[in-house]
This record gives sequence, structure tokens and C-alpha cells, in this order.
Amino acid sequence: MTNIVEVNDLKKRYKDFEAVKGVNFAVDTGEIFGFLGPNGAGKSTTINMLSTINKPTSGEAVINGFNVASEKNKVRESIGLIFQESTLDEKLTANENLMLHCRFYKVPKEKREERIKEVLEIVDLSDKRKQIVETFSGGMKRRLEIARGLLHYPRVLFLDEPTVGLDPQTRNHIWEYILRLKEKAGITIFLTTHYMDEAEICDRVAVMDHGKVIALDTPDALKTDVGGDIIEIRSTDNERAKTEIEVNYHVNVKQANDVLTFQVNRGSEFLVQFVREFSVEILTVNLRRPTLNDVFLHLTGREIREETVSKKDMKHVGRGH
Repeated sequence: MTNIVEVNDLKKRYKDFEAVKGVNFAVDTGEIFGFLGPNGAGKSTTINMLSTINKPTSGEAVINGFNVASEKNKVRESIGLIFQESTLDEKLTANENLMLHCRFYKVPKEKREERIKEVLEIVDLSDKRKQIVETFSGGMKRRLEIARGLLHYPRVLFLDEPTVGLDPQTRNHIWEYILRLKEKAGITIFLTTHYMDEAEICDRVAVMDHGKVIALDTPDALKTDVGGDIIEIRSTDNERAKTEIEVNYHVNVKQANDVLTFQVNRGSEFLVQFVREFSVEILTVNLRRPTLNDVFLHLTGREIREETVSKKDMKHVGRGH
């Protein structure tokens, strides 16, 4: 399998703020590749460089064999891009939005009707073709944007937080369409997200934080690196409980709010003996397998969450956060 995307020491600086600090990775043809990290990690800035919206400060990126800095038009012909914010003209119909995109990307006139029909079928919007976009729900607009991104048969489809702001049911439906697209067209999908369930769908995930890629592997491999089963407890005296667990079981205990968290092997067996022997009264106990949020916590010491980018950072990076 050949690399459709190759990135070497890519950096982006805005005056005194370095948004991307020399990232390196490659994406295989046909895979779903995910960027996982909190808001402000540099995910969108990297996407903007790869899609030729922003010029890299230094480093190199190649997509479908074309350099993003010196062969911008060839790169743009090779990619589709779905932004976080809607870029549809809501005063036009779905068909008119798609036709404009066909003209912009120079899709041959004789193929436009066929292409529009095809992409609308993929996202289940064929019956909404003549409808004004401003009457669409948020999920329908997002599906239409995905359809628009497919019209010129891109080799790589960039999805920058594709389901942000949508309700869970609509998010699930959007992913049904995206996975259907991957099977139907064999398109490489490059995704940025801070949703754990979306990252789980990816073939490989690059964990990004503070402008750097700090881990890259399959979701299962990343979780395996975290360690064993995770036990979470709440007790009547967390300070005493934390000390007792660390001394008796030789594990590192982390506390977030009123919950103590630690890892053990063969958690179900451990838990039976632990509850029987523990001297502090336990209020609640939970046993689970590691998640990608645990991976991020393990790597950075904090959980992924929707963080507010500081005004200073937003001033530097604009919408590319």
C-alpha cells in the first residue's frame, strides 16, 4: 500500500505563536486516518496547510504526489474538504450548490448531472435536490457538504470536525454515510476530531497536543500501551484511600474531582479481593477497559475536552485552530 499523504517536519508560526511544531506522518491510500486532540492542539492548522489554505512556515507535505507549497492547483484537484463551519450558499437549492462546485472544479458538462445524482444518492438527499438549503436541518446540511466534497472524485477527503455541534443520532447517521463512501469509492479519509467514538472508527490515529504529534498507531495498539484494566472508585475518604491503594498495590492513583483511578491486570479478579480487603468505605466502583481518552490522559496528564482557545491564540490562528 502506497502513501497518499506524506508530511515531513511541517511547521506553522504566526508571529510569536507556533501553532504546529514540526509534525511527521504518512497516510496510506484508502485508510481512515484520524487526528485526535483537544481544541487548540493544531489539528485544523495542519489540515489548512495540507489543503493549501495556509502556507507552511517550513517543512514539506505531499498529497497524491504533489507538493502543497509548489503545486497547489494539483493538490486542490486531488482533495475534498469539509470545514467545521458550513460554507453552503443557503439561499440556493442543493442542486444549485452542487452545480456551482462542478463548475468551480471544472467537472466536464456532460458528467455534471451524473455526478450530482450519484453523490446525492450516497448521502440520501436525492429527494431534496430542488429544496432551498436554508430549510435543511444541521445534519442535512452536513450531508450535502459531504456530497459536494465528492463531486470531483477527490483522492483524499479532509473532514475537519465533521459532526461538531450535531446531536448524537445525527452524528451516527453522518458516519454511516462516510463509511458507505469509503466502501463505495475507496477514498482516503483524513479526519480531525475530539470525539472518542469517531476516533475509534479510524484505521490509525495520530494524537496531537500543543502542535505536536505525540503518538501514532491503531486505536487498539494505543489503548494497549496504556496498560491493563481501569478501576474507578469513590470513597468516604479519598486521601486515605489513595495512600492505601498506592502502598498496598504499588500502582499510581490519579484523582479527578472525587473519583480515584488506577490500572491493574485482570481487573475482575483483582476487584473481588480488593473490595473484600479495602479498609476505607467504598461508595461506588467501576471496572472498564482503556479508552482513547485514557490514552490522551496517559500521554498528557489530562483528558480531552472541549477547551476554549485563548483570545491571544485565536488572534494568531483565526479559524485554523
